[in-house]
Amino acid sequence: MTAHQWRGVIEEYRPLLDIPADTPAVTLGEGGTPLVHSDWLSGVTGGEVWLKVEGDNPTASFKDRGMTAAVSVAVHQGAQACVCASTGNTSASMAAYAAKAGITPIVLVPEGKIAAGKMAQAIMHGARVIMVRGNFDDCLKISRGLAEHYPVALVNSVNPDRLEGQKTASFEIVDRLGDAPDFHLLPVGNAGNISAYWLGYQQYADLGHATRRPVMRAYQAEGAAPLVTGEPFPNPETKATAIRIGNPASWKLAEAAAAESGGRFAALTDDQILSAQRELARRDGVFVEPASAAGVAGLLQDLEQGESYAGTTVAITVTGHGLKDTATALEGFGPVVDAVVDAEVEAAASAAGLS
Repeated sequence: MTAHQWRGVIEEYRPLLDIPADTPAVTLGEGGTPLVHSDWLSGVTGGEVWLKVEGDNPTASFKDRGMTAAVSVAVHQGAQACVCASTGNTSASMAAYAAKAGITPIVLVPEGKIAAGKMAQAIMHGARVIMVRGNFDDCLKISRGLAEHYPVALVNSVNPDRLEGQKTASFEIVDRLGDAPDFHLLPVGNAGNISAYWLGYQQYADLGHATRRPVMRAYQAEGAAPLVTGEPFPNPETKATAIRIGNPASWKLAEAAAAESGGRFAALTDDQILSAQRELARRDGVFVEPASAAGVAGLLQDLEQGESYAGTTVAITVTGHGLKDTATALEGFGPVVDAVVDAEVEAAASAAGLS
């Protein structure tokens, strides 16, 4: 029997992607991420809750799905450099795929607003990192200007090729479950991901691969919740840095996804998000960065507000690995080491509560 080695999202789903047919794939083997059953959340909802663990992508976030498509098409069209605005994950992903492709990555990040782990990734992959005295939205404005006036390809989620790659996550969920879930919950920052998932679910349903389309529910931090309030946040602020975005580039597409699916947006406190991050790690063994826990926190908030998920199938995207931002994860903890003992079995047993 011949085993099938996963080839990355372009080759696995090429006929379903709206990119030039002859585009060679620049790939790091992205996609094919686990869909993990959450015994904890299934128990508290009375439904079946599944976690799409996107931190298992090559650069440890969902961004790799879109970046393989965006960089592949950019290179195919002759680009020698690419640019992005980023709160961290996009820059890490773009730099890695640009390195693979042999082109120059240019990253614009808000000054002091990026987790060290993500910055390290961009630097190690050879990115030219430019810090901007401003927020993400300022960085995106500059990135658009560079792409308009200079020979560089813009690979933020305003690039439609990004959404083509990212939609493959919804294909994988349907392929694994045998149908679309009843609900899909996820964090929202720049809003490309909810737009991409909805695009994929619609496409699979139209092709007859799914009998339904899920209700899309998306969650933002209270300090950066423009899709909830309907107004941009000039100075967004939240510890969930990956969704610290005040004026999402895919705003209209995200609103359409929510409206067409019968879904909605809701806001969460940082405390709710960080609590969900800790509980997910402790109860399900899934360690995600703060923003990635927003979908889980949103589900718990829905339950507190009287919403029922009983008897339904729920998919929650957790977008990035917890190792992206360990500093925030450890805030609020006391000593991270429970005890220091002599090199003796009995001492260790006592410290561990075994004696």
